[in-house]
Amino acid sequence: MMKNIKIEIKWGILFVLVGLIWMVFEKAMGWHDVHIDKHETYTLFMAPIAISIYVFALLDKKRNFFGGKMSYKQGFIAGLIITLVVFLLSPLSQYITSTYITPDYFNNAIDYSVSSGKMERQAAEDYFNLKSYMMQAMIGAAIMGLITAAIVAFFVRTKS
Repeated sequence: MMKNIKIEIKWGILFVLVGLIWMVFEKAMGWHDVHIDKHETYTLFMAPIAISIYVFALLDKKRNFFGGKMSYKQGFIAGLIITLVVFLLSPLSQYITSTYITPDYFNNAIDYSVSSGKMERQAAEDYFNLKSYMMQAMIGAAIMGLITAAIVAFFVRTKS
């Protein structure tokens, strides 16, 4: 069983590692402090990278497991397994991000949200915290992974 999903596990772990590297990049760019007003927009630049990882992962699966021929269903299932790996690792990834990479992010985000009039302090504190972000990371991984797997599997499948 594990041999059959080795490729998906590898790419799921790689996805999480790239996400952590992206967090280091965001922090270095100041999007978690001095330029926090730009964070909401600039964080979207991770999307093409995330999609590319799924493309490379499904091409890897197609080439090295299915011998160059992969149906939509096979690709979609492989994508779902990658999504499951990312989903399971997302709380750990969020913990590492919030504790080691950018420990001041939540306070900065709360202060910015309140000072810019986007949120009341209590709402900001309820939203910007580790527990909330762990849940958001898991839900986001599940939803975006499902959508990405469905779309990428369509383009990577072997056309008959």
